[in-house]
Amino acid sequence: MESSTYLDEDSHRSGRRFARRLYIPRIIGLATGFFCVASVLVMQPVSGWWWLLLITYGFIWPHFAWQTADRSSDPAGAETRNLMIDSLMGGVWIALMGFNALPSALILAMISMNNVGCGGLKLFLGGLGLITFSCLLITGLFQIPVNLETTPSQVWICLPFLLIYPTYFGLVSYRTALKLSEHKRRLMHMSTRDGMTGVYNRRHWEHLLHGEYDNCQRYQRSATLILIDIDHFKSINDSFGHDVGDEAILAITEHLQLTLRITDVIGRFGGDEFGVIMSGTSQESAIQAIDRVREYLGEFRLPHAPHFCLRISVGVAEFDKSMVNYREWLKSSDVALYKAKNLGRSRTEVADIAA
Repeated sequence: MESSTYLDEDSHRSGRRFARRLYIPRIIGLATGFFCVASVLVMQPVSGWWWLLLITYGFIWPHFAWQTADRSSDPAGAETRNLMIDSLMGGVWIALMGFNALPSALILAMISMNNVGCGGLKLFLGGLGLITFSCLLITGLFQIPVNLETTPSQVWICLPFLLIYPTYFGLVSYRTALKLSEHKRRLMHMSTRDGMTGVYNRRHWEHLLHGEYDNCQRYQRSATLILIDIDHFKSINDSFGHDVGDEAILAITEHLQLTLRITDVIGRFGGDEFGVIMSGTSQESAIQAIDRVREYLGEFRLPHAPHFCLRISVGVAEFDKSMVNYREWLKSSDVALYKAKNLGRSRTEVADIAA
């Protein structure tokens, strides 16, 4: 039930953002469009009521549309209805202008651009249907004479609408694309990184290990896989609390990042277990790197457990072309880690590939 509520709240916020993105473009589009339509209506036999409707629609409707969408329980649905009203009214003005070529084409193009940008083909077709319906209705009811010719003065009056609105709409679309790109980048980071430590999570780390295995097989290059386990981690949690356990995990992460190369791929393999892929590295060099990590840890003390010394058990497995797949490589390192823990912990053991 709570999950449903959160989804509803997120949908409501998303709908409000959608309506807010269209607020300023609608103000600009209808204000500049007012002059396009007005330049033709002054030459048409229409009553003063149409002028009142045109002024209301051009300068009041954008604010009313925003308020109704913003206060609606379904802002996205309300704004979609607003777009359909824009389409309906667009057809009204096209018919009242006697299908005057340039203003009518601009209104049709701008409304279509809006609908495609906001709802794709479905909204575009729906809007096009409403434009056609209102055009035929107004033409049939009021017998507006057709006048396709656009005068030079009307061309000049239409230029601001032609230039300003598409430019601003493009700017809004560009900003939206940037936000979506940043959102995608954050989602990608969240899907590949461990939330606590910031290093790769197990799923993505294994994906990278698979890729490293394939590269080693294809290009006959060396690489070494390391699995690291914090010694007596359960005792740390039981004796000092989970907060200190988290400090231990973060400390190991920091020491690995400071000590190893930037090209070494660190992942959180489990709760207190880490994996490191050392591309182009021999087994001996990997062991030397782990020894440096041990030296750092020997001098480090946890802030809330200063008498406790962090120690690690390590399993090392160098790539061997006889390995059938990356999982066999991972298993070799895991067996070496298990051996290190069984032999008293706080040591490094090397996988016996031949075995």
